[in-house]
Amino acid sequence: MTTLPVASPQVDIFIPCFVDQLYPHTALHMVKVLEKVGCQVHYNPAQTCCGQPAYNAGYKAESRDIAAKFLTDFAAPADPRASRYVVSPSASCVGMVRNAYSHLFEGSSDAARCQGVQERTYELTEFLTDVLGLGAIPGAALTGRYTYHDSCSALRECGIREAPRRLLDAVAGLERVEMAETSTCCGFGGTFAVKFEAISVAMAQQKVEHALATGADYLISTDVSCLMHLEAYIRREKLPLKTLHIADVLASGWE
Repeated sequence: MTTLPVASPQVDIFIPCFVDQLYPHTALHMVKVLEKVGCQVHYNPAQTCCGQPAYNAGYKAESRDIAAKFLTDFAAPADPRASRYVVSPSASCVGMVRNAYSHLFEGSSDAARCQGVQERTYELTEFLTDVLGLGAIPGAALTGRYTYHDSCSALRECGIREAPRRLLDAVAGLERVEMAETSTCCGFGGTFAVKFEAISVAMAQQKVEHALATGADYLISTDVSCLMHLEAYIRREKLPLKTLHIADVLASGWE
């Protein structure tokens, strides 16, 4: 049985653009889960974007400006004893902070400050498992079968694979069925879905067909950007599959 540290972990939450604008309930569910396991959650209303859209589109100077604001918004407290973790329900944004920021601030006066923020930034499931040492969220329950989609950012940029599965497998009533090519891209890729629509839709179709072949009720992932893309195809085709962010699942079944 795992136990939490004696002191309540202090967590600054970063809510990505997609979550803030389209899936605010997922952000609330993340807060619910973090508080459930004993964290003190803080939210800085001045936060905006991590800079990923601009960076991926090739606007490095503009993305650096946004990233510099992120470093300010999530600066470490002056008192080292009050050190806070930065936790986000998006492996995509966490991957941006951990990887792209190193290039954006390399050799600059902000390099040390950048590294400090990078070392404290975690995706939700890896924070729960790797930092807090948890293998389950007490009371989490959802009846049905699920299949899991490994987002490119989670798997390739952050090395996250087992953490979400471990937490989901511990949800009462939930059974995992792995789909074929679970690590294959869903086809979203930000502006890729706009610039190469036909390819993007075909990739979504393939991913959804693999998920349906398992007989799963739910398609779950760490990234709402992937889920939004897949959900659009599912709804258009009126298919019997529901997409859920893992925070929504972990917050299910208890008050």
